[in-house]
Amino acid sequence: MNTPKKIGILGGTFDPPHLGHLKLATHFAKALHLDTLLLIPSGEPWQKDTGITPAKIRLQLIEAAAVDLARAFLYLKIPTQIGVDRIEIDRAGPSYAIDTVKALRARFGAGVNLTWLMGADSLANLHSWNLWDQLLGFVNFAVASRPQHALSSHISPEITNLLEEHQCIDTDTLENSLFGRIYLDNSLSVDLSSTELRNQLKSASRSDIASEHIPSHALEIITNLGLYK
Repeated sequence: MNTPKKIGILGGTFDPPHLGHLKLATHFAKALHLDTLLLIPSGEPWQKDTGITPAKIRLQLIEAAAVDLARAFLYLKIPTQIGVDRIEIDRAGPSYAIDTVKALRARFGAGVNLTWLMGADSLANLHSWNLWDQLLGFVNFAVASRPQHALSSHISPEITNLLEEHQCIDTDTLENSLFGRIYLDNSLSVDLSSTELRNQLKSASRSDIASEHIPSHALEIITNLGLYK
C-alpha cells in the first residue's frame, strides 16, 4: 500500500504569530513527515475577546511568518511544503474548525491523511468548540505539551473519554491513519501565548520581547504598522 499523502493543519488567530507557532509547526512537520503544512488564520475567532487585529492584517503577519518558517525548513532539510490558506478568512461568519475540516476533506479527498496540530491547552478546551465531537471524523489530532496546561490537571471527562477511544502512542499509527487518531507529544514544550505576548508588547521592554518571540518578517510588519502598543 502507498503511504497516504500527509497534510498538517495549524489554525489559529495568529495575533501575532510567534516562535511557539513556528516551533510546533517545525516539530510536527519533521516528526510526522508531513508533505504539506497549511497555516490557517481564523476569520472571525468566535471564542476570542473583542479587539482582535483585523483579519487582513493577521493574514499579512502569518504570510510573513511563513517566510521565516520556510527558511527554517530549508536549513533543517525538512521537505514539507508550506501554504497559507485563506479558507476561514474568505468564509463568512464565525470560524468554526468543523466547517474548515469538512471543506478540507472535500478538497483533498478521502485518501489523504489530515492532521490538526495543536497545543495541549486547545485539546483541554476542545469540548467548548462547535460540534467538537465530530472533528475526528475528518482529521487526526497531533497535540504538543504546554508547561502550564498539563492535561492531567485540566482535562474534562469528555476529553478523557475521547482519549481513551482515539489515542495512539506512536507517530507511525497516526501517519497511517487518515483521520480519527490523537497523538500526544511530550517531547516538545511550547510556552508562548499570543495573548500574553500582546500584553508584554505594551511594556517598556517591547523591543526586546518582540525580537525574542516574533519571527523577523512578521516583526517588520508589526513595527511598520505600529501594532500592539
